[in-house]
Amino acid sequence: MLAAMPDSAPSPLSAGGASPRAGGDACPGTLRLHRADDGALARVRIPGGVLSADQAEALLTAAARFGDGELHLTSRGNVQLRGLGTECGGELAGLLTAAGLLPSAAHERARNIVASPLAGLDGSGGLGAWLTELDRLVCGSTAAAALSGRFLFALDDGQGDVDALGADVTLIAEGSSGAALLRIGAADEVFRVPVAEAPRAALRAAEEFLRAARESGAWRVKDLPDDVRADLVTTIGSASGPAVNRPRPRTATPPTPGPHGSAITAGVPLGRLTPAQWQLLTDTARRYGGELRLTPWRGIVIPGPVPQPEAANALRRLSASGLITTPDSPWTGVGACIGHPGCAKSLSDVRAEAGAAVGPPGRLPVYWSGCERRCGHPHGEWIDVVVTPDGHRICHVRGERRDAPTTTARNDPAALAAAIAAARA
Repeated sequence: MLAAMPDSAPSPLSAGGASPRAGGDACPGTLRLHRADDGALARVRIPGGVLSADQAEALLTAAARFGDGELHLTSRGNVQLRGLGTECGGELAGLLTAAGLLPSAAHERARNIVASPLAGLDGSGGLGAWLTELDRLVCGSTAAAALSGRFLFALDDGQGDVDALGADVTLIAEGSSGAALLRIGAADEVFRVPVAEAPRAALRAAEEFLRAARESGAWRVKDLPDDVRADLVTTIGSASGPAVNRPRPRTATPPTPGPHGSAITAGVPLGRLTPAQWQLLTDTARRYGGELRLTPWRGIVIPGPVPQPEAANALRRLSASGLITTPDSPWTGVGACIGHPGCAKSLSDVRAEAGAAVGPPGRLPVYWSGCERRCGHPHGEWIDVVVTPDGHRICHVRGERRDAPTTTARNDPAALAAAIAAARA
């Protein structure tokens, strides 16, 4: 049977420095479960967030049979199952394999691919071919099996949404030019590659990263020492097309809840879905095309087509179940880690605290973390709320910049809610 176990990968270096992280890459998967205070945790990689209705049903079955029944969305459009028994690994893997969710045991943690969730909904083509081919190439590469569970590919439709998420290798669609843009890490310089060769170029970049990371043991491009990272970009650029200066967008704009042409989008409060909510989403997707797309902002897109007269009724049903279907929902932009009691490192029940502090939606998203690790935090610009032994530290984050923090006592919920509302505005 498969239970939680540590990874023996070497510790990486922080960006440009020599500060090794403690321990190896223990990022969970479906074959490597993670022990949490509420039971074992499995993370199911969903490349591009794309699920068929049948696969969604399989995940619901797995959550009910092996876990606590709920499904949790991650900041990479993946699904986590919690409350699992540590000896369920073999049965869980069998169920997911039968559903087409585990095509390669050796690569299951390397299949980290985010994609623009609204791509192709305007009839412009979309990223489906790139996604299918890149996943196939990753699963077919012996070298790629060594990628850490944190290494991330992004497929951006040109709007900059997932390009802003800090991926290690990003492909960007460039309209009708017949080319794609390849970005390595956060480099401003991108390289033109033929559209048909884009997925293979992305895989080559990942394999080149693994060679560059041998000495440092880095998990991600940003973990490489500065000189090694610069050499990596140069090496990949020499095998690619012309270089173009295109700085990475500072902030991503997630799809707003509600209708999007013939598609509908719903947000998930704190990324946590009850069995009834998941079943409703699955039934809705099955009624309109049979596909769901999980977004990196803990939302769901049902591409449809959903006929206009029926979209409003579908959204009303989703809203009645507790999902976010309008931009003015108090839950819009509110996120949190699992917190106490699910995580032993958390200093408080941040999900309950986030719910108590919910108010009118603010200009900026807010993310609550139960400890300094800040698991699952967003990228770009947001209000960072971190629980410390002295209270809640509230900070405005802009990329790598942080404003001076405000600290609020943990026993004053009203003051905390007011401070967060002011910061978000």
